[in-house]
Amino acid sequence: MSDASTETITGGRVAGAHAGPDPLGIYLNDHLAGSTAGLRLARRTATAHRGTPSGDALARVASEIAEDRDALLDLMRALGVPERKYKIAAGWAAEMAGRMKSNGRLVRRSSLSTVIELETLRIGVAGKSAAWHTLRAVADRYDQIDQARLDVLLDRARRQAEVLDELRVTAARAVFGGADRT
Repeated sequence: MSDASTETITGGRVAGAHAGPDPLGIYLNDHLAGSTAGLRLARRTATAHRGTPSGDALARVASEIAEDRDALLDLMRALGVPERKYKIAAGWAAEMAGRMKSNGRLVRRSSLSTVIELETLRIGVAGKSAAWHTLRAVADRYDQIDQARLDVLLDRARRQAEVLDELRVTAARAVFGGADRT
């Protein structure tokens, strides 16, 4: 390939590259699917804990996850990457399947549900943070990527991880034997 075809970036594709799948579009849509699942789980977890000591923190995290998903969609639009509805549906289905976990109860939530949900949210935040880091690493090749905005999103993901870790440890101590063992 010539230098011009490998260095000119337009609409999320390398100009002059063969027609075919757009790796950045696939990547962003995969993260959109994960974001869809994560947002549904965050909202459900926040609702389940409304009125508890962790309720306000979980509501804030859920609200921020919604903002992060919107930021991802804004970035996709700026890059000309279309939303793949089937991937959004896959994210929705994955979250629904996650509700069928074995928590020792057939119908109701258990305290173990909280630990598992907080761990799942924490893993989702790690994935989102990895995506922001990846985009930050290639931002110099895409005029549409706002590096300062990515820095804000990375900082917010770090704070979300801290909150979720704290809530997860508290929940785990309550479920698995209580006493502070650190």
